[in-house]
Amino acid sequence: MSSVWRSSVLVLVLVLVLADHNVVYGARQLQVAPSGFVQTRGTEFMINGSPFFFNGFNSYWMMTVASQPSQRYKISNVFREAAAAGLTVCRTWAFSDGGDQALQMSPGVYNEAVFQGLDFVISEARKYGVKLILSLSNNYQDYGGKPQYAKWARSAGVPISGDDDFYTNAVVKSYYKNHVRKVLTRINTLTRIAYKDDSTIMAWELMNEPRCQADYSGKTVNGWVQEMASYVKSIDNKHLVEVGMEGFYGDSIQDRKQYNPGYQVGTDFITNNQIKEIDFTTIHAYPDVWLSGQNDNSQMAFLQRWLTSHWEDSRTILKKPLVFAEFGKSKKDPGYSESGRDNFLNTLYSNIYNLARNGGIGGGLVWQIMAQGMESYYDGYEIVLSQNPATAGVISQQSKKMIALEHT
Repeated sequence: MSSVWRSSVLVLVLVLVLADHNVVYGARQLQVAPSGFVQTRGTEFMINGSPFFFNGFNSYWMMTVASQPSQRYKISNVFREAAAAGLTVCRTWAFSDGGDQALQMSPGVYNEAVFQGLDFVISEARKYGVKLILSLSNNYQDYGGKPQYAKWARSAGVPISGDDDFYTNAVVKSYYKNHVRKVLTRINTLTRIAYKDDSTIMAWELMNEPRCQADYSGKTVNGWVQEMASYVKSIDNKHLVEVGMEGFYGDSIQDRKQYNPGYQVGTDFITNNQIKEIDFTTIHAYPDVWLSGQNDNSQMAFLQRWLTSHWEDSRTILKKPLVFAEFGKSKKDPGYSESGRDNFLNTLYSNIYNLARNGGIGGGLVWQIMAQGMESYYDGYEIVLSQNPATAGVISQQSKKMIALEHT
């Protein structure tokens, strides 16, 4: 067989294998998310007209690490190991404002090396068949976020009374909109595809965990979400948009507040997600932090109520799919054990799967997957799949169950 003919046969075989969205990786099967834009139909996610269910993960650090070419193997390793465990959606940051290794060094001024790091993350996700949820800002000062935007405005002589002016001040909002435009219209230096045209990206997230101490009703955040979601859609109508919410209930339906962990944060899960430009709902949950001091059983009971109430509201009131976008079990908790974490994940995954079978939830994203040699990034929730085979097994099992739902 000539080398040309042999190459053609190999390419044909690879194409046929990929067409079925399954690739053999080592001794395991590697699940690849289908190409095509993720869309919604009612309370379901769809790709190319077929249902899309997923198991996924968070790795917020990817762009920053990838901005150093010598460290990019860590991104490749995570995507390879994640895909081998059947994980098909990754949530990560598309922001870093001010400070060391910033993407946006000052309003409208960008570090090309860091942007090329994000280019690499997107191109690697594409290579391994993983869809990305890209977050555009942060509520907290980590990686700049809302406090950095307020600081920039103060430095420019804008009268700023507090960080929550982020949601209402015209100058600060213009900074945010400039960032949105810059990211969405970016041409990837590796793939040559504009971000807004790349189906590797599943969704844009307006902000990681928006909170507003200046207005606990949720109305201030509501105005901002309406303005910014509309702005994103005016530039890019191909991608889904979500807020980035933790799921705290506000004033619109008083009896829902009973599901909050005893306090509000200035968002309203119902009204913030009723905005028509918002395509799906999200919740986060950290009962070990929110209900610190309560035992595991109490924390799990809260978690199950939290998930079920948001699933019901997403299905019946909002009529949009739900993603459980952050959850984990910290090694810093008293009495932590790896088997305890695996039991926690098993229970939560079972809840997600059972609700997904009835429609209305697309999947969950564990916090968080890391590569070997990233100890400086450890936050207690880190999972290195290659070093935690038992946990990797729990995650793989959930992936198989979720993917199987696409064919039921």
